[in-house]
Amino acid sequence: LTTKLLKEAKMKFSRTVLVTGGSGFIGSHLVCSLVDSHPDWRIINLDKLDYCCSPRSLEAVEDRENYTFVRGDVCNPRLVNHIFHSERIDAVFHLAAQTHVESSFRCPSSFQRVNVEGTRVLLEAARGARHRPRRFVYVSTDEVYGPSADQVFDESSPLRPSNPYSATKAAAEFLVTSYRDAYQLPVIITRSNNVYGPRQYTEKVIPRFLSLLQTNKKCTIQGTLPISRHFLFVDDAVQALLLLLEKGAAGEIYNVGAACEVPIRRLAQELVQMVKEVPESEVSNWLEFVSDRPLVDLRYPIRCEKLQQLGWTAQVSWAEGIRRTGEVKWYQDNPDFWADTGEQRGPVGDEL
Repeated sequence: LTTKLLKEAKMKFSRTVLVTGGSGFIGSHLVCSLVDSHPDWRIINLDKLDYCCSPRSLEAVEDRENYTFVRGDVCNPRLVNHIFHSERIDAVFHLAAQTHVESSFRCPSSFQRVNVEGTRVLLEAARGARHRPRRFVYVSTDEVYGPSADQVFDESSPLRPSNPYSATKAAAEFLVTSYRDAYQLPVIITRSNNVYGPRQYTEKVIPRFLSLLQTNKKCTIQGTLPISRHFLFVDDAVQALLLLLEKGAAGEIYNVGAACEVPIRRLAQELVQMVKEVPESEVSNWLEFVSDRPLVDLRYPIRCEKLQQLGWTAQVSWAEGIRRTGEVKWYQDNPDFWADTGEQRGPVGDEL
């Protein structure tokens, strides 16, 4: 962008929000919501367009006057510093991350680089900016707590990450809190359950099962243990982030949780019945149990009363999210959404 255009943009808009990873799954939903609901805000999306991003995710807003896309790597300090020095960034949503757990066992160094170093670069740029952001929201995961059979985690629970992905997210959290303590950067950390919904790449468990079934392949379930996950519809996750931008207390951590806990085997059975429409007696014919990755956590139960006290509750039920507005209908209507990403651009596995 030219200096003239930047000056015009600063004069037009009352607030500037930077979203990293805004072309990804949650990020694209957040960007679309921000652009639509705040025409007086300028929304900047910084994303390198990795394998799990589709250019189609932001078609609805790409021509909007209050939306700007910057293709680049959050680990590039020169680029990130330029954005903070040339713009008056009022708020940051940091979502850019490597998130595929199975891949984190195969290549932990790339997760270290993006999740930890990328966060450090962004924090340092925000700290050194002439106009400091009023909020820096770091989007983490419930996996930093580690697994639990019966304990329910709140924001004060100790962190016990059990895989390279969650370990890098926990490390990034410590960086975020260190900048809070040392430089009084107004940070907020969120830890959410498994988020699902339209436009999620097929390495995650729900779209992976759907893509397998729609190509007449079986749902592959890792191991035989009773693994379950709490699932949160993406619209509810976005509403939590927007609420925390306005009402969240600087320096605090907020769990973003759903009451809906679904065993992975039951999830597969439900999707088989929805997609293949076979009688219950034939559902097991579409399930295949495969070997575990090095470690699969059983479950991640979390409490989110702290967020609920601000007025947030999950609005989309599991049935509504999956059947009416969610995954099954969207993936049936958009079978070629990821066609331009190419299989060679990244791993595909059964992600929980």
